[in-house]
Amino acid sequence: MDKHFSLYLDLVRFTAAALVVLSHYTQHGVFGPAVKAAGHNLGREAVIVFFILSGFVIAWSAVEKALTLRQYVVARAARIYAVAAPLVLLAFGTGLLAMHIAGVSVESGYQLLKPWVYLPMHLLFMGELWTLAETPPWLVPYWSLGYEVWYYVLFGVVFYGRGRWRWLLTALVLLVMGPKLWLLLPVWLAGACLYRYQGLLAISTAQARAGCVLTLAALLAYKLLALDVVLREAGVALWPFPGFPLSSANRYLADYLVAVLMYAHFCFARQACFTVPARWQQPIRALAAYTFPLYLAHGLVLGWWEQFYGVETGGAFDVLLLTVCIGLATYACGVFTERQRDWLRRRFDRPAPLAAQGMA
Repeated sequence: MDKHFSLYLDLVRFTAAALVVLSHYTQHGVFGPAVKAAGHNLGREAVIVFFILSGFVIAWSAVEKALTLRQYVVARAARIYAVAAPLVLLAFGTGLLAMHIAGVSVESGYQLLKPWVYLPMHLLFMGELWTLAETPPWLVPYWSLGYEVWYYVLFGVVFYGRGRWRWLLTALVLLVMGPKLWLLLPVWLAGACLYRYQGLLAISTAQARAGCVLTLAALLAYKLLALDVVLREAGVALWPFPGFPLSSANRYLADYLVAVLMYAHFCFARQACFTVPARWQQPIRALAAYTFPLYLAHGLVLGWWEQFYGVETGGAFDVLLLTVCIGLATYACGVFTERQRDWLRRRFDRPAPLAAQGMA
């Protein structure tokens, strides 16, 4: 993966996080009722981009960096828990304060009454397994981690497993995941296939750049024509198991189409020979480092905003103030979690006791 393509992926990653934030601005009425009524946003499509990039980067790092199983587990666990664990604990802590001191109604407040049940569920990313549909209070974007982390587990079993144990453990992980995660698994696997087969496309630079533009234009047309709504309704109608609600996977047909478009886009981008001026390279890397904190932290800030700010939204001052608050929260979260990740990596990577090694 050359430097400029890596920078392009970093730019796409941060842009996708920003689109998720803007989509939640729309859903929460931050831009005013007229924009909310229009309903057009690219938040779901941005999450699909995250899934594809995740599959690509995981496959690339496992192969190109020649990670051992231990290194793979330590890297993934430190990366995820450095951000997810503090924000989940903060969501529960501030939610309890809001309920018992400020006396406000908290979304998913029933979870705060049984933290011994829901905290382990969220820290083990079990909120989307089978018929479950649970996210921590105010952390609505957390739902996607309930998919992505289990895809990490499945990839680790398939990639590092050997012999019959590989297939037995693969079947076990799939059994734990349930139908919702099965439905979106092809989207994540598209990213791994992108890494594996990215070199098969051999076209000119001009053709590749035209392909990048056309795929993005097709994505915009898909949204403007409301094909996502049509495909969502079709997917729900075709789903033959009413006992297993689709909930967060109810857009699976639309997600497949978006995945095909973005898979093609990244294939074209790989051959497009994009170059990034030297003065922009460091800022892009810096922004990309805050993608995950921005993705989760903005949900918490939006939850607090709705509960405590308590004014009509839609004004420029409100939008600016909320954006500044999210920016500050993201920065604080990023600085803290970067240190936390190094600490977690050292803890996860400590040699196991001799007795445990012998059992292993």
